[in-house]
Amino acid sequence: MFEHIAERFGSIFDRLRHGTKLSEDNIRDGLQEVRKALLEADVNVQVVRDFIAKVEAKAVGQQILQGVAPGQQVVQIVHDELITLMGEADATIPYAKHGPTVILMAGLQGSGKTTTCAKVARLLIEQGKRPLLVAADLQRPAAIEQLKVLGAQVGAPVFHEPGCKAPELCARGLARAELDNRDVVILDTAGRLHVDDALMTEVAEIHSRTKPHQTWLVLDAMTGQDAVVSAKAFNDRLPLDGVVVTKLDGDARGGAIVSMRAVTGKPIKFVGVGEKMDGLQPFFPDRYARRILGMGDILSFVEKAQGAVDEKQAKHIEERILKNKFDLADFQAQLQTITKMGSLKDLLGLIPGIGAKFSAVNIDETIFKKYQVIIGSMTKHERSRPDLIEMSRRRRIAMGSGTTTNDVSALLKHFDAMKKVMGKFGDIQEMAKKLPDQPELTPEQLANPGAFMPDPNALFRKPVDKDALKRYRQERKKKAKLKKANKR
Repeated sequence: MFEHIAERFGSIFDRLRHGTKLSEDNIRDGLQEVRKALLEADVNVQVVRDFIAKVEAKAVGQQILQGVAPGQQVVQIVHDELITLMGEADATIPYAKHGPTVILMAGLQGSGKTTTCAKVARLLIEQGKRPLLVAADLQRPAAIEQLKVLGAQVGAPVFHEPGCKAPELCARGLARAELDNRDVVILDTAGRLHVDDALMTEVAEIHSRTKPHQTWLVLDAMTGQDAVVSAKAFNDRLPLDGVVVTKLDGDARGGAIVSMRAVTGKPIKFVGVGEKMDGLQPFFPDRYARRILGMGDILSFVEKAQGAVDEKQAKHIEERILKNKFDLADFQAQLQTITKMGSLKDLLGLIPGIGAKFSAVNIDETIFKKYQVIIGSMTKHERSRPDLIEMSRRRRIAMGSGTTTNDVSALLKHFDAMKKVMGKFGDIQEMAKKLPDQPELTPEQLANPGAFMPDPNALFRKPVDKDALKRYRQERKKKAKLKKANKR
């Protein structure tokens, strides 16, 4: 996600940060590079002009803060202005006090409206709501069946009556929701391959008949500038309340998401990442600004980890690592957790300073599944004692998992290397427990902590045995006397 633009910004900011001096000329040179990066990312031309003008006005003549590198201040200005450009976080849904809340989904064909409807329904069910999906896309073949399948996956009923026009169908859907005591109605409307009068007339009529509380425009991030043009056209004809940007995980540029708020004046409510039903996330401008600028997004990384990691299991594995009892069964559990968190490349992109380095690296994520299958073909005894797995056992495991003995050997080699590293962490933690409690640092120590740090090598020295040292010295004296006597 945003690999191209993040890489460009990373190189631009490195030059600004590491420059010895910052003048108006090199600020303007740096912003010229920022301008090119934004245009290459397919950001709207007028949006880029306004953005650069605001950043330049703040950066040129900026008072240098004490202790802060001048280049870093420019980076911060660009970061702050990018957040302002993308608007405030607003994933709220104002629910109706009486009757069902109506959400109308509009957009072009292929933008992901139907899938997004099901994702929103799943999100609402998690919040304790009882949504009803209305299949009103009568243009695209199989759209109704697709919504029924997705509705069954998330546990939301789907309303459809053959022979009705879309506006009448949506009105009947509202009536059914009231009868069935449903508190939210999501209208999946038809799209076209391009903006035309027939599309706009139908959506406008549905809006008039149903009077939705929220009208959201669903846009495909991968269409870049075309998505912005479509957004402007819909915004001119419909009273939009927000935008949902889909397929963001496939967008290496980021132009659509940067331009959207400035062009429509409407907030980005949610972003779609992946095809799975849990792939809908609230939009946080500050987090996405950091990703676009190649700074990572540690908060999203932590949230993904919290959603995937079982706290009890994590504690159990931590204890086993400290006792140096980590085995292949624990390794398999860790692989399953990583798989739950999503694409490894996307995860690395969330970690500051890591994502840009891996942007051009082709990571083979099938290895995780292969390793899980191999471990699944082992006996319980083999998982707990991998050192017993000699060649005959490797052949049997390879046959059972549909892999090769080389694959089994590679797994055991990786596991052995990882266990050694984990063993060192355990040793360090045990040593840390034996260290005396450290007193609070004085102002002098805080100003120059390195001068007061103990010798790190001392942590690894064995305690001196005074009796053994005394015996050793006595032995040396005896040997010295014997040596003198022999010489005489």
